[in-house]
Amino acid sequence: MAVTLLAQSLWDAAKFHLDLFGTLGLLLGFIAGIMPHRHGMLLASAACAACFGLHYLHLGALTGTAMCGIALLQNLVSVQAVRPTGRAAWVAPLFAATTLMAASLTVITWNGWPSACAGLGTLLATAARLQGDPQAMRRFFVGASLCWAGHNLLVSSVFGLTCDLLTLSGLGLSLARHHFRRPDTQAHPVAHHAAAG
Repeated sequence: MAVTLLAQSLWDAAKFHLDLFGTLGLLLGFIAGIMPHRHGMLLASAACAACFGLHYLHLGALTGTAMCGIALLQNLVSVQAVRPTGRAAWVAPLFAATTLMAASLTVITWNGWPSACAGLGTLLATAARLQGDPQAMRRFFVGASLCWAGHNLLVSSVFGLTCDLLTLSGLGLSLARHHFRRPDTQAHPVAHHAAAG
C-alpha cells in the first residue's frame, strides 16, 4: 500500500510538467548537441527552442518563453546568413536588436533568478550562433546550457533540466570527439571530409 501511495504522490508531483512539447524539446536538445555540423546543430536548436517556448508557456515561465522566441529567430537567421568564412552585413545589427529585445523582455518579465539565468543563457547562445566555427559555437552553447539549467531548476521544468543535462552531454561528446581526432584530419578537414564523403 505504501508503494502505491508513493507512486501516486510522485505522479501527482510530476504530471503537471509532462507535456508533448517538453518531450520533443528534450529529444531535439540532445540531437542538437551531437550534430556533427553547424547547419544541423542550428536547425535542431531552432526546433528545440520552438518546443521549449511552448513548454515554458505551459509552465507560466514567461521569460523563458520570450527567450525561446528570440532563439528560434536567431537560429534560423544564423543557418542562412552566418558561414565559417563570415556573415552577411545585416546579421550584426539584427543580432544586436534581438539582444536588446532579450534584455528588455528579461526586465519586463522579471521573476528574479530564473529571469537572470534565462537572460544570460540567451546572451551566451546569441554569441554561439554568431560563430562560424562549430567548436567555438559548442563552447558558447555549454555556457548557455549551464545558465538554462539554472533557469530550469528554478522553474521546476523537469524536461528542461533533463534536456540541459543531455545537451551538455552531447556537446561534451562532440567537443571530445573533435579534440581526439587524428592530427592529420584536423590539419586538413576539407580533404578528410571529401575523402569520407
